[in-house]
Amino acid sequence: MTESKPRKHANQAANQRGEPRSEQAYSYIIDAIKEGTLPPGTRIREVDLSERIGLSRTPVREALNRLQLEGLVANDPIRGTIITELDHSMISELYAMREMLEGTAAGFAAQHASEVEIAFLREISDRDARLKETHDLVKNNKLFHSTLYRCAHNRYLLKMLNSLHEAMMLLGPSTLAKPSRAKAARSEHEAIINALEARDPEAAEKVARSHIREAYKIRLEAFFESDGD
Repeated sequence: MTESKPRKHANQAANQRGEPRSEQAYSYIIDAIKEGTLPPGTRIREVDLSERIGLSRTPVREALNRLQLEGLVANDPIRGTIITELDHSMISELYAMREMLEGTAAGFAAQHASEVEIAFLREISDRDARLKETHDLVKNNKLFHSTLYRCAHNRYLLKMLNSLHEAMMLLGPSTLAKPSRAKAARSEHEAIINALEARDPEAAEKVARSHIREAYKIRLEAFFESDGD
């Protein structure tokens, strides 16, 4: 009940902006997945969501259909409609695509990023050393990666990366929550920036791919630990 009130205020604001009701329902569910209030495996029912969001069932149904097409919602034979749970194979596939796409983005950025953009990336990376809370580190990390994508100056690649990161929401807590990962990630970001400053596309792609592989190792470790429980 505590989260329904701010959501209704948000819906009122959305109504004032003239947003379609199905878009409001979609945004609510996406935000709930990001915030962890609708974690993977959660059973979801149209009637419950309608009450929580303050909308009729039709726009909620439309939002769920859209989310199912995007792979964020699935139909389980026993539980019914749920937030998609990722298995080992799906996680591996996600990281394989992320390694390829982010490596490509870094290579393009080494060729096309402006000096100002690269300087901004370094500023973001340097900020990490002053951050102590995991929440702040995660937020800064997302800014670093989203900036890197834009530095590639390729709208089609950016669209694919944004779509991929919607699926990455299902992974749960960031790998930066693991001890020592934040420091290692900062060093890996530094290597990417050095390659961009050197205007070396091959080196930029290589270190960016390595960065994602290291994150994947931590993610896989966390997955097997939770699976063992």
